Amino acid sequence: MGEPLRIGMVGAGKISGAYLDTLKRLDNVVLTAVTDLDPARAAAAAGRPPGAAVAGSLADLVARDDVDAVLNLTIPAAHAEVAAAALAAGKHVYGEKPLAATREEADAVLRAAEAAGRRVGCAPDTVLGTGTQTARRAVDDGLIGAPVAATAFMTTAGHEKWHPDPEFYYRPGGGPLLDMGPYYLSALVHLLGPVVRVAGAASRPRAERVIGSGPRAGTAFPVEVQTHVTGVLEHANGALATLVMSFDVHAARLPRIEVHGTGGSLSVPDPNGFDGPVELFGASGGWEALPVSAGYRRGGRGTGLADLADAVAGGRPHRASAELARHVLDVMLTLLDAAEQARTLPVASTCERPEPVRQE
Repeated sequence: MGEPLRIGMVGAGKISGAYLDTLKRLDNVVLTAVTDLDPARAAAAAGRPPGAAVAGSLADLVARDDVDAVLNLTIPAAHAEVAAAALAAGKHVYGEKPLAATREEADAVLRAAEAAGRRVGCAPDTVLGTGTQTARRAVDDGLIGAPVAATAFMTTAGHEKWHPDPEFYYRPGGGPLLDMGPYYLSALVHLLGPVVRVAGAASRPRAERVIGSGPRAGTAFPVEVQTHVTGVLEHANGALATLVMSFDVHAARLPRIEVHGTGGSLSVPDPNGFDGPVELFGASGGWEALPVSAGYRRGGRGTGLADLADAVAGGRPHRASAELARHVLDVMLTLLDAAEQARTLPVASTCERPEPVRQE
């Protein structure tokens, strides 16, 4: 194996801890620099694992000779700006989802990457774990026959219940669809392929939310986005998926994802995690657990960055790609447009299904 890809991390907020836990056990990437608007947070992150430098600003970090790729963990509204700065400096980029807040910003990132000859990857990488990948192998191997339909449900009472600074979840670029939808839609693309048409409805039952934890508990803030979104997606292979993404459901017993075919049904674990049981209802007439047959084992946030590093070294496409993320963003924004216009709309973009992560 060659030298590890050297990583500069931008943003040391809550999600960074999960990435740092993964990065310290990977041998093909190494954290070399960190920057954050809060210097104390940057210093704390730079010590996990020890050895990374604290950069004073984004410009300082992307100018460093010991940074090959930028890990972008900023808020959604800043994703495109950080990616553009990194690409302009000749760095690869791997960022949290969504790829950008708008189609135009996402397209600008893709153009900049092509011009710079650099890679752009984007979360979620959870779909590269054993859960979604074992389910994908079952679909690809024909264990449920031809796919007919799928369901995908993410319901919660809202992130303000646990997040100490939740406002960005309720501003443009946030909401349940843009926040959590990438996990479910990326999984559906892995399972069924790209989406060609959508219909939907959306609502905003409350104009205000209240922070429920941390030093600002009890602080009210405005809601600027739709917080309950439901849709029907038509995939290029003809399968129809029903989607519900909500910050307005206090409790539910809905499955995370199910896929139904002409010969059986498949229960797929939560795509917000890397593993979990995959169950098949097939010829036996009952549900049975499938053995793990695909996916990165011991996956964690940052597995997609490791896959990108391997792809750079091996000259192959990386799986958590900007093209997939751009399509997922387009599906989500088109669904919101369809809900606002009360009509069915075509999805203008498409993408290839990423290569599966097989275990032989």
